[in-house]
Amino acid sequence: MTQRTVEITTADGLCPAALSMPEGDGPRPAVIMFPDAGGMRDVMRQMGERLSGFGYVVLVPDFYYRNGPYDPIDMRTAFSDKETAAKVMAMMHGYSAEMVVRDVNAFVDYLEARPEKKTGGVGTTGYCMGGRLSLLAAANLGQRVAAAASFHGGNLANVDDPDSPHHKAGAIKASVYVAGAVEDQSFSNEQKDLLEKALSGAGVTHTIETYQAHHGFAVPDNPSYDEAAAERHWTATEQFFGSHLGL
Repeated sequence: MTQRTVEITTADGLCPAALSMPEGDGPRPAVIMFPDAGGMRDVMRQMGERLSGFGYVVLVPDFYYRNGPYDPIDMRTAFSDKETAAKVMAMMHGYSAEMVVRDVNAFVDYLEARPEKKTGGVGTTGYCMGGRLSLLAAANLGQRVAAAASFHGGNLANVDDPDSPHHKAGAIKASVYVAGAVEDQSFSNEQKDLLEKALSGAGVTHTIETYQAHHGFAVPDNPSYDEAAAERHWTATEQFFGSHLGL
């Protein structure tokens, strides 16, 4: 398994990304892994490598590239330090749904041009903010996304957000897997119920589960990291993409 830094040309500039290739003969299905609000850092590169070890070409994009170079964010202290928290929130809220769609189309174009990628739609997955990006990709790219996962993602079914993914459930062609957290105001029980109704009404093949862990459970540098829940998430990821992307 190998990983290297690549640059992807988008409508708004050059997006750095970590590209991981599995061992063995290709071509293989591809998965885009969206980081959480902390953006690109070593832990996300390592998670991309682990996912690639299941047999996938994995792209982890630095979607904050429009902000220019930035120091890696330590999520253990990011929201306890006012200056860092303000920086993270500004970058997060500055990444609009329109930017997401432009970027993801460019990411898929890049993967489609690689000989290592197997023909067919890509998978998407993500954490916290990235979980929302994963479902936004599925809601806006049609058959280009074959399977979309979200782990402790937020605002997946927010009635007050016109860009909330649930509003476009009818456009989703992907199978969907969502793992929520307990006591998570960014994806409350009300949002889970609304997302369930939207996906069911649209005939989307989906699973929505609640892990007995808190928001951030899957990412090792989050204060709420939960090893048991994280391992459950890796098992679910392998099974989900294995079922819907194949190898």
